[in-house]
Amino acid sequence: MFCGVVAGGVPAFRVADTPDGVAFLDIRPVFKGHVLVVPRPHVDDLPGLPGELLPGFFALVRRLAAAVPDALGAQGTFVAMNNVVSQSVPHLHAHVVPRTKGDGLRGFFWPRTRYADDAEATGYAERIAAVLAGG
Repeated sequence: MFCGVVAGGVPAFRVADTPDGVAFLDIRPVFKGHVLVVPRPHVDDLPGLPGELLPGFFALVRRLAAAVPDALGAQGTFVAMNNVVSQSVPHLHAHVVPRTKGDGLRGFFWPRTRYADDAEATGYAERIAAVLAGG
């Protein structure tokens, strides 16, 4: 599924598309603006990520961790990655979740929500992409 997003055959609300990876909105976000970051080549999990791809991939994750609060007025982010257990899609992906003090997220219980429609999701994706682009 994520390989299809990277290739462009599976629709997604893209936030970033770089040589190091692709970032797009999670369709079942913990909080609206929850972004998934995947490496461009298919890699099952973090232990399988070739060392030469590590710097670029994590630089993209770091950029998203900075952009999401600026774009959405959040106070910070929660950045997480599952490897095999609880990994619903067998393609390495980092979660970048907007956080605000008192938002109700506790531990590793991740309640999920949905966007009202594609227009709302597009708006979130565009706001994050604009901050990434420096605007």
